[in-house]
Amino acid sequence: MSEQGKKSKEVDEYISNLPPGTRKALEELRLCIWHAAPNVSELMNYKIPAFALVKGGKRDQQIMIAGFSKHIGFYPSPSVIEAFSDRLAEYKFAKGSIQFPLDKPIPKELVIEMVKYRLSQLLK
Repeated sequence: MSEQGKKSKEVDEYISNLPPGTRKALEELRLCIWHAAPNVSELMNYKIPAFALVKGGKRDQQIMIAGFSKHIGFYPSPSVIEAFSDRLAEYKFAKGSIQFPLDKPIPKELVIEMVKYRLSQLLK
C-alpha cells in the first residue's frame, strides 16, 4: 500500500467477521487489488468492501468484493468482464459480477490484470 492509498477499519471488520475460508479468499483478493492499484482507498459501499481506484471515486470508479458461504464476489465493472470474458469461462459471471468458488485458488494474475485494465480505463 502506498502512502496515498488508505485501508479501511470497516473493511477489516467486514472481513474478520466471515468464516476462515471466506476470510482467507477475500484477503487474497484484497491484496491483488492493492498490488494492481497501490493508490486505492478502501471504503464500504452497499455494505460490502469497495476500492476507489481514483481519488474520491464514486460507484462506477470502484471495484467491490463480497464474501459468501461458497464463493467470493468480485465486481470490477461490466466493461472489464466483457473484455476478459474468454478468460472467465470456468467461473460463474454476469454483466457486473464474477464468482470465485472457495474450493479453487483465486486467479491472482487474472485479478491483477483486470484491476489494472479498469484503472487504465479510468485514467484515460
